[in-house]
Amino acid sequence: MGGWVGELVLGLVVLVGASVQRLAGIGFALVAAPVLVLMLGPNGGVTLANFAAGTISAVGLAGSWRQVRPTAMLPLLVAAVCTVPAGAWVAAKVPTPELLIGIGLLVSAASLLVIRGVRAAALRGVGGALVAGATSGFMNSAAGVGGPAMSLYAVNSGWTAREFVPNAQLYGVVVNAFSLATKGLPALSAPAWGLVAVALAGGAVVGRLLAARVPEHRARVVVLGLALAGGLTTLVKGVSGL
Repeated sequence: MGGWVGELVLGLVVLVGASVQRLAGIGFALVAAPVLVLMLGPNGGVTLANFAAGTISAVGLAGSWRQVRPTAMLPLLVAAVCTVPAGAWVAAKVPTPELLIGIGLLVSAASLLVIRGVRAAALRGVGGALVAGATSGFMNSAAGVGGPAMSLYAVNSGWTAREFVPNAQLYGVVVNAFSLATKGLPALSAPAWGLVAVALAGGAVVGRLLAARVPEHRARVVVLGLALAGGLTTLVKGVSGL
């Protein structure tokens, strides 16, 4: 899909992903990355997901930075930053069909783990933060989907949704910035970049409005349902390309 139709679809995908990210603290990549990968290829789709998720996280963090827990976030961030280069290397070296399969499997598995609310002692305390951060950094750079590991750590640490969102936003800013520094920005036309900017601004507004009206559990079901569908679609696309 190309031309203005493709650019409009791209803008719509970014709008939906940005709304979800602003609403829940994570979710842009889960919802949008599979579609972006199918539209732009693995490298372009993942890097655009990194850029958009980092941008919308920065918008949310501007109004919630006082709720960030620096002591809890430090080991997560350090571990994530250390594994970002490995994820970027995998994304650059693995052939497209195999990378699509990997992204599809990661998105689908991560969605199912979060849906089930997996509990594990290994995901608690400083050790859990290091495991979750390292896993998330690698997945974020390779496939654009670092949020689920962060979410599982928060669930196992007993964080409330109110505690989770600002800390997830800080995480999104830092880790996506490192991912982009490693891989660079996606190659888009000027009109496409304009639509992405408008979609991000619109998503920030829509997500903020939804946060005041949509119950958390309902939003979570919709996000994870869309993520699972996108992951399975990407998996099928990768298998068909072998």
